[in-house]
Amino acid sequence: MSPPEASQPPAAFARPEGLKQRKDFLRAARGRREVSRGFVLQGIDRRDETPALRIGFTCSKKVGNAVARNRAKRRLREAARAVLPDHGRPGWDYVLIGRKDATAALPFEDLVSDLRTALRRLHQRAP
Repeated sequence: MSPPEASQPPAAFARPEGLKQRKDFLRAARGRREVSRGFVLQGIDRRDETPALRIGFTCSKKVGNAVARNRAKRRLREAARAVLPDHGRPGWDYVLIGRKDATAALPFEDLVSDLRTALRRLHQRAP
């Protein structure tokens, strides 16, 4: 007997790819933008070869020292992990930018809720 196969999520949502190159962050900056209490969301429809959803995280030195920036990015990563499988779109690049004194201080449930709202507004404005 063969082992039962586990149901797999669609390939686009199996695991979002990370944005690594500066050109990808710059391209997302030319796209749409939604400002929230705890972060800024940038998104652009790539319309290219891969249907995978890609995401990047960044925090400027205005957020604080390295410890504060890393903490803010960890919180944004967890929020994205909770929200993107249901609300992200394949073929899109997203960048979450941490905000000074807000990303780390906002309750996590509010951060997740704000990300859902920001994604919905971003996609409503998309052509």
